[in-house]
Amino acid sequence: MILILSTFPNKEEARKVGKELLNKKLIACYNLTSIESAYWWKGKIEEANEILMIMKTNKDFEEVEKFILEHHSYETPEIIAIEPSSVTKKYLEWIKEN
Repeated sequence: MILILSTFPNKEEARKVGKELLNKKLIACYNLTSIESAYWWKGKIEEANEILMIMKTNKDFEEVEKFILEHHSYETPEIIAIEPSSVTKKYLEWIKEN
């Protein structure tokens, strides 16, 4: 299982990408949460309200990454994969089934 994190400019875009990932069975589920971000962009510090999507999957990271890159509005979207060191057996089985 891997967790994939990606930020989006708004909830509508995040939901659209998330639902398409679900429909293509590239992820088992996703969560959205509002965040405040500050970051360097083109030589200056930017601040923005964004939506963080947390996706759970047992698929190849590259498949999900490719889909996000093709459908994301950011020039350089954040796409980070994390492999949890521990996951409950029952939840991991659910991820594999979905």
